[in-house]
Amino acid sequence: MEFLQNNLIYFIPVLGLIGILVMAVKSAWVNKQDAGDANMQELAGYIADGAMAFLKAEWKVLSIFVVFTAALLAYSGTIHEVNGVALHSSWIIALAFIIGAVFSATAGYIGMSAATKANVRTTQAARTSLAKALKVSFTGGTVMGLGVAGLAILGLGGLFIVFLHLFNVVDANSTEMKTAIEVLTGFSLGAESIALFARVGGGIYTKAADVGADLVGKVEAGIPEDDVRNPATIADNVGDNVGDVAGMGADLFGSYVATILATMVLGQEIAVEKLNGIAVDGLNGFSPVLLPMVICGLGILFSIVGTWFVRIKGEDSNVQNALNLGNWSSIVLTAIASYFIVNAMLPAQLQLRGVNFGSMDVFYAIIVGLIVGTLMSIITEYYTAMGKGPVNSIIQQSGTGHATNIIGGLSVGMKSTVAPILVLAAGIIFSYAFAGLYGVAIAAAGMMATTAMQLAIDAFGPIADNAGGIAEMSQLPPEVRERTDNLDAVGNTTAATGKGFAIASAALTSLALFAAFVGVAGIDAIDIYKAPVLAGLFVGAMIPFIFSALCIAAVGKAAMDMVQEVRRQFREIPGIMEYKAKPEYEKCVAISTKASIREMMLPGAIALLVPIIVGFGFKDVFQLVSSAEILGGLLAGVTVSGVLMGIFQSNAGGAWDNAKKSFEKGVMINGQMHYKKSEAHKASVTGDTVGDPFKDTSGPSMNILIKLMSIVSLVIAPYIAVDVATTAKIETKKGVQQASTTIKTIDIQKSGVLFESLAKQMHH
Repeated sequence: MEFLQNNLIYFIPVLGLIGILVMAVKSAWVNKQDAGDANMQELAGYIADGAMAFLKAEWKVLSIFVVFTAALLAYSGTIHEVNGVALHSSWIIALAFIIGAVFSATAGYIGMSAATKANVRTTQAARTSLAKALKVSFTGGTVMGLGVAGLAILGLGGLFIVFLHLFNVVDANSTEMKTAIEVLTGFSLGAESIALFARVGGGIYTKAADVGADLVGKVEAGIPEDDVRNPATIADNVGDNVGDVAGMGADLFGSYVATILATMVLGQEIAVEKLNGIAVDGLNGFSPVLLPMVICGLGILFSIVGTWFVRIKGEDSNVQNALNLGNWSSIVLTAIASYFIVNAMLPAQLQLRGVNFGSMDVFYAIIVGLIVGTLMSIITEYYTAMGKGPVNSIIQQSGTGHATNIIGGLSVGMKSTVAPILVLAAGIIFSYAFAGLYGVAIAAAGMMATTAMQLAIDAFGPIADNAGGIAEMSQLPPEVRERTDNLDAVGNTTAATGKGFAIASAALTSLALFAAFVGVAGIDAIDIYKAPVLAGLFVGAMIPFIFSALCIAAVGKAAMDMVQEVRRQFREIPGIMEYKAKPEYEKCVAISTKASIREMMLPGAIALLVPIIVGFGFKDVFQLVSSAEILGGLLAGVTVSGVLMGIFQSNAGGAWDNAKKSFEKGVMINGQMHYKKSEAHKASVTGDTVGDPFKDTSGPSMNILIKLMSIVSLVIAPYIAVDVATTAKIETKKGVQQASTTIKTIDIQKSGVLFESLAKQMHH
């Protein structure tokens, strides 16, 4: 036991390495599977080449951003004092930022590389059985899940060890420890920055291609989805990889890192009791800081175990139930292990910012986080799954036309915010009641512990979608497409639940980051009674709306270009519809690539620059309120508005999509069966087209937006912190104002008495 305590910190990156090694084994297994005939491999090659072309173009642009931002961070690390307040940073934060950016991009690449290999192999497996197709597609998703979680734990744990030695950290509550944590925030900033651009850029790419392909191919030309004659079909399948796989991988990598970091920042404030100069936790006081990394690291192992339960037997087996069994098993194992981990690591009594709690209270907070994550997945599944009430209501409203379909989808999306918000609110209240702000943060860490499993389930969907596309383009037998469609329909639901999970974790993580920001910025509370703070709250609530508008508008612009190109090819290349000529797929791929790279800049700039503008631009403007407090109001507005927008858009889009897919097997509307190409089906295609940018571009970007703005604020917090002199000045001015108000009140009262006396004399 003593050996484990003395070396526990070194086991953390080892857990990350185990995840990466298992990932490599599973990746090798996928590569060994049959990739089908030459035609299937050629089509898969187009998709893989298009995906890599996008990533290279994106990385080229982002490398300039990374170098420029790293230079600014390096300069900021050389500033050691602001307004008499000592700063605890170093130029090494620039290196941490670069490593975080590289790891985030690598996480996305690992997932996309696995997906572009697993898609065609899933198609080939579907020629045999549904069970084999599920095994290949889910294993491909597992590669991304383990790669993301493994890289995150390896990067965070490894860098933390390096920084502890580099800054000679001995005491968990020392100045040197503050420096190590501050520098480590650079890793999270790099991860989230790349995640935002990857998610927004990938989302614009995939939906521009998807909308363009649907509007011209399915609606105008009347050809099936993923038909080889559609020039945009390759770009559409590429988009599934760059948006739903690479973008999602970078997204949850950033969430994973930010959640652990926020808990570490708050854990560093906890002073562990010492007896005879030795911390009672046996870890030299580091236990609250190390706990989130240990839980998330072990979560990788439990996720690996969970993957063993994802199995089906026959063609009629329920794929969703198999995935749920794997997910729940990893959650239960994490809950059981957390009990022993918390009791072994933490002392009996802890305190953070005046709140006392015990080790068991921390365990209860972790359980709250796991319950919140599970409930969010269940609620999201209800609102987006085929056969459930919300999706059926959209189907019924499709029977009366396009407009009622849109109204139905918007209604479902808005109603779907109620239960998740109540669950989140309850989770925040209970986790805080158990262990204060540390409880909220560790609840988020508990929720994120099974990220590897969550991502495996999420990435399986796009792989199945691509597999169906390849089956359609290769004109394989109908039973193959039926199997891939079965997987794809479940994949739509798992994608929606994954986004719900990401939004829930983002809400809890942002609250923990917000608490860390308040502590570092030196403010006691955010008082919305102050006009500038209230103004910041309103501006913050507006940002998710303009951010979403820019993302959706970008999809619209790129989709218009795609529509024009597809129409041109149908018009100018004779023989496409008769299978005598091959469409120019590469031109559609180029349109999506250029549009996504161009249009992702402005939304990304908003997330990165607004906190800096508010923090530094209003530093000395208002006399009775600090810019840190105004920025706090802004973050509160962004978080609440962003969570609601994210849930609404993701669920509405997912429900629209599965309403459309329901027509493939036939649906009953007012006692009459409706199938594909019916008027009701065309209305559902319109709803799905509207919902595409909702669920795959702007909606999923909300969780990155709120986390990135919180992290940027945390990084600049030491530079805008309220010093003692400023606080005294504000309090003095408050006192003068209050005294002046009192004098005026007395004067008014005296005037009233005098007026009353004069009135009586006049009366007499």
